[in-house]
Amino acid sequence: MPISEAYIKWGISGENPLDFALPLAILQICLVIVVTRGLAFLLRPLRQPRVIAEIVGGVLLGPSALGRSKGYLQAVFPTKSLTVLDTLANIGLIFFLFLAGLELDPKSLGRTGKKALAIATVGIGLPFAMGIGTSFILRLTISKDVNGTAFLVFMGVALSITAFPVLARILAELKLLTTNVGRMAMSAAAVNDVAAWILLALAISLSGSNTSPIISFWVFLSGCIFVICSILIVPPIFKWMTKRCREGEPVEEMYVWATLAAVLAAGFVTDAIGIHAIFGAFVIGILVPKEGSFAGALVEKIEDLVSGLFLPLYFVSSGLKINVAAIQGLQSWGLLVLVLNDETFSIMILMALFATFITTPLVMAVYKPARRAKMADYKYRTVESRSSNTELRILACFHGWRNISSIINLLEVSRGVQKSDGLSVYAMHLTELSERSSAILMVHKARKNGLPFRNRGQKLGSNLVVVAFDVFQQLSRVSVRPMTAISSMSDMHEDICTTAERKRAAIIILPLHKQQILDGSLETTRTDFQLVNRRVLEQAPCSVRILVDRGLGGTTQVSASNVSYVITVIFFGGCDDREALAYGARMAENPGVSLKVIHFLVKPEALGEIVRVHMDDGSNIKLGSLDEEFLSEFKLKISKDETVKFEVKFVGNAAETINAVHEVRHCNLFLVGRLPEGEVALALSSSSDCPELGPVGGLLASSDFSTTAAVLVVQQYNSQVSLDLALQNGNEFLGKDSESN
Repeated sequence: MPISEAYIKWGISGENPLDFALPLAILQICLVIVVTRGLAFLLRPLRQPRVIAEIVGGVLLGPSALGRSKGYLQAVFPTKSLTVLDTLANIGLIFFLFLAGLELDPKSLGRTGKKALAIATVGIGLPFAMGIGTSFILRLTISKDVNGTAFLVFMGVALSITAFPVLARILAELKLLTTNVGRMAMSAAAVNDVAAWILLALAISLSGSNTSPIISFWVFLSGCIFVICSILIVPPIFKWMTKRCREGEPVEEMYVWATLAAVLAAGFVTDAIGIHAIFGAFVIGILVPKEGSFAGALVEKIEDLVSGLFLPLYFVSSGLKINVAAIQGLQSWGLLVLVLNDETFSIMILMALFATFITTPLVMAVYKPARRAKMADYKYRTVESRSSNTELRILACFHGWRNISSIINLLEVSRGVQKSDGLSVYAMHLTELSERSSAILMVHKARKNGLPFRNRGQKLGSNLVVVAFDVFQQLSRVSVRPMTAISSMSDMHEDICTTAERKRAAIIILPLHKQQILDGSLETTRTDFQLVNRRVLEQAPCSVRILVDRGLGGTTQVSASNVSYVITVIFFGGCDDREALAYGARMAENPGVSLKVIHFLVKPEALGEIVRVHMDDGSNIKLGSLDEEFLSEFKLKISKDETVKFEVKFVGNAAETINAVHEVRHCNLFLVGRLPEGEVALALSSSSDCPELGPVGGLLASSDFSTTAAVLVVQQYNSQVSLDLALQNGNEFLGKDSESN
């Protein structure tokens, strides 16, 4: 029946739409996505990989749970629909194995040391032997009707295969992925994976019913010929494609569909030989060159569709074959400890599910990272306390290419006096570690010490970020080291703080979690980065700046000779405001910068009436004396500098303060302290969706304040910061987050 006639029939006549293949497939796919994503969300606190949710979802949708209702099973997953579902699932599995091949680098396997090779041999040999022993026991009990030779190999592979992406995820979360131990484990796992898939192909070739040894040998020989021919033909073609794909430019559509067609063609050949189609896709994935941007572009284009849609269908398709009720008697459940009929298949799936589930909690319970010792020579953690003759080290973080121009322009005006050793910059690209293959590929390039790695050995033009900072370094004579941090959002702040301490940085620059859109307003990109910023503010080993980016200097890098900025420092008092003014004074050393300092004081007649707050008198006197001493030195320093203007404004209430700030909104950059001191600043305190910016920063970043100026909110490092304040900020953020959820 044509599609149009089918829709008219069940749409008008009132027939059940589930009697037709397309509506039924749509319902099944939607149900699978909802169930698996919901379970993934529930299992997230346990740090379980998404594959666990997909396997559990398949079991729940199958005859073990919901499928115990015959009406549900016949309506949603009738027998006639399983062919379509299995076809879609196997297409997804083919491309998933292609992605798995992309994760493995043959060159790294060739460099595998003797230790890693020995670990891989033991890691696959011992479980394989145990699987063979288990197969004999199972054949005498619950698997009497299966092919003996194929079942023997199947059981060996089932117990010895390593989940390469799951292992990488666990090691990355524990900061072990790039340590010597982690690299050795990943090398061994890669060898294990290749060997296991080869053995699996052998098992499949032996699994045909009534297959003679001659036919099995022919299948195995044909598989070897396929691999050899692929090694000779495929790499030169992909290398040619890789050379024609430049970093930062979109990959031509012809190369993408040609690669996908090659994957399907390889799957067809291996299936025709008698080996499963997934083996051909896996071989093609391994042979794609990992150098250049081509492999990453392929992953970006297909992984979301495969891992988000097709792969869950495969696990649900497998789950529909699992019936826990089929495992009868104590004998069968006892074999679950050891680990094909339905009963054996169910036992193997449940065993794999249990083993994967306990891996992450077990490793995290056993592994206890040692605390890093404090660095005694880490002295200059602020700009205020830093000597003008010492090098200023800045850790500048950014989320993507949209932040780069503003960060570089900010660093340009931070150079101060023209000295070769005056400024050293560590530019850190913050990248989230996810289960996506592209993130795992990036991790393979990391440094050995498990920390964010420098982008060493990359050719000019291979990475736009590296190119941008390389140009800045050559033009400005500033030492710039591009770095990449790949972490989960929950512990990204640890990478930032640890790197700042190891590099002895005096400043950490963080971009706000909001970005400017076309109408000039700020739009939230990811709230996760707001939590990262809050945690860095609480745990940073040095001073912190949060940049509210409104396009400082435009969308391109401003050269040193073309710098022309008006920078306004709003000063109320306190350590954060002193740090902001000290940073502004350094910027004022640049001949293209005009600095304007606005010092807000309370009108004598309004003293004590703006806001009433009880403070310790001794601390007030101390803060006041520090501010006065700092301002005296600053005024003396700028007395002969015509590019710096110092102005005092007396205000009587919050409204007058806001109006005064509005008068100086026509500038390029505001420098403000995060937590200013004094009655005037306390009067500005109000509710804001960005409490990490403080009262003044929140005002300047709000939609009610009309300005095109960027805002740099400054927090000075203070080892005696109140823990109560940190806890209060954390609880406040969590409360808002729970309300939004």
